Amino acid sequence: MKDQDYPVIRHLIGGQWSATAKPDDRQVLNPANGQEIGRIPQATSNDLDNAVQGAESAFAAWKARSPLDRSTILRRFADLLRQNDAMIAGWITQDEGKPLAEALAEVRSSADHVDWHAEECRRIYGRIIPSRTPAVQQQVVREPVGVCLAITPWNFPLSQAVRKVAAALASGCTVILKGPAEAPAGCMAIARFLQEAGLPDGCLALVWGNSSFISETLIARPEIRKITFTGSVEVGKHLAELAGRHMKRATMELGGHAPVLVFDDTDAEAVARALTANKLRNAGQVCIAPTRFYVQQRIHERFLAELVVAFEKVRVGDGMQDGTQMGPLCHPGRVAAMEKLVEDARAKGASVLTGGARIGNSGSFYAPTIVDTPDDSIALMREEPFGPVAVVSRFGAFEDGLARANGLPFGLASYVFTNSLERADRAAAGLQAGMVSINHFGLALPETPFGGVRDSGYGSEGGTETFDAYLATKFISRQSAPVL
Repeated sequence: MKDQDYPVIRHLIGGQWSATAKPDDRQVLNPANGQEIGRIPQATSNDLDNAVQGAESAFAAWKARSPLDRSTILRRFADLLRQNDAMIAGWITQDEGKPLAEALAEVRSSADHVDWHAEECRRIYGRIIPSRTPAVQQQVVREPVGVCLAITPWNFPLSQAVRKVAAALASGCTVILKGPAEAPAGCMAIARFLQEAGLPDGCLALVWGNSSFISETLIARPEIRKITFTGSVEVGKHLAELAGRHMKRATMELGGHAPVLVFDDTDAEAVARALTANKLRNAGQVCIAPTRFYVQQRIHERFLAELVVAFEKVRVGDGMQDGTQMGPLCHPGRVAAMEKLVEDARAKGASVLTGGARIGNSGSFYAPTIVDTPDDSIALMREEPFGPVAVVSRFGAFEDGLARANGLPFGLASYVFTNSLERADRAAAGLQAGMVSINHFGLALPETPFGGVRDSGYGSEGGTETFDAYLATKFISRQSAPVL
């Protein structure tokens, strides 16, 4: 196999690659043309047993490694990602669909995340607590929790997995990674280049197969001490229930349907152009994508007019072709979901201003779409589209816009555009979300916490908070001599 070819998807268990997929296993399809590019092997109970045993056996030695040693291996891994960025980006574009430039940016961003974790793990500190008597010393130490299970999504198949794997390994934990069957090459790159970077055998296992079987089997295993999941609210709640049943720590990064408040003191046309690029990144398949656009009444028409112009200028095509600005959706099910939501909007009287249909007869392409609605009654206002569909609605008073933005049970990302410091502060304080970005798109950096509230989950990835769920706090109280 040449490096530039799409990789053969295999398990990595105990440092050994195994189980090339069989002809009747699940296909990996290129969403630009529907052609098969790989197959997904199915993990057996024996495979999962071996993965757990290997990760548990490796944990004691990995936990004992100096943070500087762990940091060195992670930095080598980051360097290998950068050295092979074009190859990995090509893999991602083939199975996930995003334009090659976006895939390349994902690889480079992932390397930045690894570097940040490599440096920050050297600063996982305990503390000394002053005691009430001179003979007693009180200290707090933070210790890795053990073997972790990471379940990752297809929309950012490299970076979402990197966040979890880097945090676990940097903390001194070992990890079993269940990657996405729709877009598996990103996780293959992680396993391959961590192995090349010198990660000891067993510290990372990569398994493929039936999601329910793998998650339910592994979460029940006593060796698994922490679960981290990025995906849908429905699946996240089920996994959180399983984790709670077995008293396992969990980090849940779930759905978003992010609101945008565009106030009438801002430049409507400039904001519309900026939102276009961010909304249509990865064909809208981004959990923090701005999706529900609430635009204050005085600038509503100007904003819509510019948004339509900007959407219609976007060049849609195969992500491997030069000039493509938006690729296909990851799989046909996403196209069907867009059609259903837009059909519901039309039936309930909303206006489809541009797009609103699939493109071509092959591949999973859907046109960039704008829906204008007078209220929140349509399904698009309640269900995250996770595709290239923006829904716009006007609002009047500040309180009305804020109430509608908070009207769903989700609370991941939110956006505000205003030239008023007073409005910005009020909106930031009032929005029920884990992240608020004002007048730009400043989320998902390695050094900043990423996470939601309410149905969007709990726990943070990124920032110093990233290590919290991977570390147990131990308090030690010691007197200088035994009490007689």
